Amino acid sequence: MTGTATFSPNGAGLLYCEKGILTLATGAQLQAERSYLWDTAGTDIAVRFADGKPFHGFTPDGSAIGTSHLCGADWYNVTYDFTAWPAWSATWIVTGPRKDYTSVTAYNRP
Repeated sequence: MTGTATFSPNGAGLLYCEKGILTLATGAQLQAERSYLWDTAGTDIAVRFADGKPFHGFTPDGSAIGTSHLCGADWYNVTYDFTAWPAWSATWIVTGPRKDYTSVTAYNRP
């Protein structure tokens, strides 16, 4: 996917929005969009879905392993890398009976 990610103030936290074009292995292109709520929880970040349901959490320091998230029977595990801040990345390893993939997202300021 190629697109933009933005953070904007949202109460005591931030609203994270990503929008872009997802290109599938077949070459088909789809418009994609997702939003999450990022709130501080002490020194950690609590990430929630846009409807407020919990997703995962992490400590924003260096290479940070986030908490796992079970979605149905599939597990989502994330590692954030802030070592080259303000460039950063999120690597998701997703496994289960319906899913088996790794997704790496690189974030860079224009």
